[in-house]
Amino acid sequence: MGTMRALRKTSARRGADLEDIPVPEPGEGEVLVRVHAASICGTDLHIYDWNEWAQGRIPGLPMTFGHEVAGWVETVGPEVHHVAPGAFVAAETHIACGICSTCRTGRAHICRNLRILGVDTEGAFAEYVVVPAANVWIVGEGIDPDHASVMEPFGNAVHAAFGTEGGEDLLTNPVAVIGCGPIGLFSVAIARALGAWKVFAIEPNDERRALAGGMGADLLVDPTVEDPVEVVLRETDGNGAEVVLEMSGNARAIDQGTKMLARGGRMSLLGLPDAPVTLDLNDQVIFKEAKILGITGREMFRTWQQTTTLLSTGRVDISPVITHRFGLERYEEAFETAASGRAAKVIMFPGA
Repeated sequence: MGTMRALRKTSARRGADLEDIPVPEPGEGEVLVRVHAASICGTDLHIYDWNEWAQGRIPGLPMTFGHEVAGWVETVGPEVHHVAPGAFVAAETHIACGICSTCRTGRAHICRNLRILGVDTEGAFAEYVVVPAANVWIVGEGIDPDHASVMEPFGNAVHAAFGTEGGEDLLTNPVAVIGCGPIGLFSVAIARALGAWKVFAIEPNDERRALAGGMGADLLVDPTVEDPVEVVLRETDGNGAEVVLEMSGNARAIDQGTKMLARGGRMSLLGLPDAPVTLDLNDQVIFKEAKILGITGREMFRTWQQTTTLLSTGRVDISPVITHRFGLERYEEAFETAASGRAAKVIMFPGA
C-alpha cells in the first residue's frame, strides 16, 4: 500500500523522528485505520523523554508510539465481520488475551497478559495504524471526530467516576476531584452530569484550575494556598466528600483524599504515584469503612457505552479540554506544549 509518515522512537535519547515507513497490513482479526487524530498522554511523554519508566517498559526500538486515536477503517483482515471499511472508529488500547481468568470472568481490562497499543505494539502517531478488530468502537453520530480521539482517556474518567456500582454514590452528593489534568477535568464534568451536589476541584495550576471551573466545578481549591481537607470538611458540614476521585498520583494529595473522604465513602485512585505511599489506614480507611478502588483503563466495553452516551447526548462537552491542535509535522511543538503545564489535551493530525 505504499508508505506513510510515522512518529518513531528510534534511539535512547529524548525526542522522536518523523519517518516514512511502509503502511502496515492488517492480519487475521485486525483492521487498518486511517488516522484522523491522535492525542498525547502522559505515557507518550514518558516515551518521548525516554525516562526510567520508558527504558524499562518499552520492549524494543525503533517503534511508532501513540495510542489515543480515532479514524476511518481503511481495510479489514481475514475473519473480520462486525466492522467494514469506511466506519469511523476509536480504539480501546488495552489488548487482552481473551483466555486468562480475568478475561473469562468479564474483566478483560485487567488481563494478566495485557498488551498496550503504542507501547507493546506499533502505535497511532502515524497516518495509519493496525488495531485488533475486537478493540475498535464504532463512534456513530453525535460525537465530534476530534472528540473521538480522546474517548480513550475520557473513558478513564468515566470508569473512575462510575466505579463498580454505576456512579449512584455521586448523585446529590459532594464529590472531590484531586488533580485537574485532562482526566481530572473530564471527571469534574462527569460528576456534574451525573448529578453531584457540589464538585470540588483541587489543583495547584492556575490555568487548569480555571478550566475546572469552566467544566462545572463549584469550588476551586489551590492546595498551595488552602488546606483542601479543611475546605471540603467546612463546605460539607464536617461530613466530607462522598466520592473522591484522585487523579494526581501525589503522595500528599492521596493522604489528603482519605482525610476528606466521608465515612462509608468511595475513593477512586487513578493517578500513579512514583513511590510507595503512607496512609493512616486505621482512622482514614478501616474505621470509616471507606471503599478504596484502584482504576485502570476502561471496562470493556461497558465504559465505552457510558462514554458514548455522555458525549453523543451533549451531557458532557469536552471542547474546553482540547486546548491545542497540531499537524504531525509539528510534533516537537506539540510535545513541548503537552509537557508545559499550560495545556490540557493536545491532539495531532497526521493528515494535516
